[in-house]
Amino acid sequence: MDTKALFNIGYGLYVLTTNYDNIDNGCIVNTVIQVTSNPLQIAVTVNKGNYTHDLIKDSCVFNVSMLTTETPMKVFEHFGFQSGRKVNKFADCESEHRAVNHVLYIPKYTNAFLACRVTKSIDFGTHTMFIADVLDAQVLSDKPSVTYDYYQKNIKPKPQPQAEKPKDGKRRWVCKVCGYVYEGDSLPPDFECPLCKHGVEDFEELM
Repeated sequence: MDTKALFNIGYGLYVLTTNYDNIDNGCIVNTVIQVTSNPLQIAVTVNKGNYTHDLIKDSCVFNVSMLTTETPMKVFEHFGFQSGRKVNKFADCESEHRAVNHVLYIPKYTNAFLACRVTKSIDFGTHTMFIADVLDAQVLSDKPSVTYDYYQKNIKPKPQPQAEKPKDGKRRWVCKVCGYVYEGDSLPPDFECPLCKHGVEDFEELM
């Protein structure tokens, strides 16, 4: 099976934000869809390993900020390559505003946002799908939305030349996205980069 076929699905990329007990956090997601128009509802699927997931479970509110093609890599690194359990992602944020649900949204590098309240959640093992009513929706600019394909071709850094294999004989694999190095006898097929959350398809062995 070639799982890269899934990359051809027309994903967008978004900053998913939430607030619980005065804690603001956000992460990058690509699974946001409208499910009904009356009532207006959307669904978003979130990895359970994300701190944002736990905060949404407790708060039952979230916002979706829709990123544009002008979004620099630093935004994906900031919201996607580090955990809110360890850093305050909004400590040095250039600009943000709160919506009617008291959750921050990202006005810069976005063309719209949705403010939502969760009505139902579905457990999918590694992920949870949150079904939510849309409380407010605003268009912020006419810039085109960034797709996953556009991100891969135009924003994500191209793989760097392979580093030389260390002389100690140990096997190592490097993440082509963020540079994290895994050391072990073999790379587990379900391994996920702890920094950028990419899977084994984005790792290569240091030769």
